[in-house]
Amino acid sequence: MKKALLIAAAFAATFPLLAHAETLQFPSEEPIAEVSIPHSWGPKETETGVDATSPDSAIYFSIDIASDKTIDKTLDDVIDFLLKNGVEIDDKSKHEYPDSVLNGMKMAHLEWDGKDKDGPVDVELGLLQPSEDKLLVVTYWGSKETQDKHDEAVQKIMNSLKPIND
Repeated sequence: MKKALLIAAAFAATFPLLAHAETLQFPSEEPIAEVSIPHSWGPKETETGVDATSPDSAIYFSIDIASDKTIDKTLDDVIDFLLKNGVEIDDKSKHEYPDSVLNGMKMAHLEWDGKDKDGPVDVELGLLQPSEDKLLVVTYWGSKETQDKHDEAVQKIMNSLKPIND
């Protein structure tokens, strides 16, 4: 009986984490990927993918779709977005992680230190390949002061990012 109660309590404790996330398939016309983002982050589909912001505005997270032909413009748009929002990136702080694989997708990962109007930030860029001719550009911009409390949510978001194979 105690074992059943413990299992029920564990399930009840984790259920809210599962129930309060929205799975977005994007682009909605011809989805190539899906991701689950907590409702409290206000996830929405954009013209080029999806984006969301943590409830305390400490973290901005987006995933844009690109192809070989559009990757340069997509990366320029990401940099322009960050600059327009007052993010200054320290080019000398660039750190390139070894290539890896996430849910079957090849992934390149870059990270920089920076600052915005609220202070020091981390800026990360991930490039994932869900199919032969498409790329996902993941942008992360987070306050160094408060981002740690969102580590679990960000990890769950990234782990939920999957290609949609026809």
